[in-house]
Amino acid sequence: MTRTEIEEKVKTFLLEDMEIDEDKLYADSRLKEDMGIDSLDFVDIVVIVDKHFGFKIKPEEMAEVKTLSQFVDYIEGKVNEG
Repeated sequence: MTRTEIEEKVKTFLLEDMEIDEDKLYADSRLKEDMGIDSLDFVDIVVIVDKHFGFKIKPEEMAEVKTLSQFVDYIEGKVNEG
């Protein structure tokens, strides 16, 4: 899966499932501060990522993920590993 495909899927679920405003979805948007994603939203994101990408997010791996771009990097690395 290409980075562009991953980015589009992530943006789509953030818009549709998480109801985040499209004007907040840019590469350096911070997940918590700019998009308002909290710990309850994160639980939903774990389920959505598993459904769309086929792996479970590990909280300890997400510790350094602060921006949308870093989140896409994380997913890309998991999807394309191995």
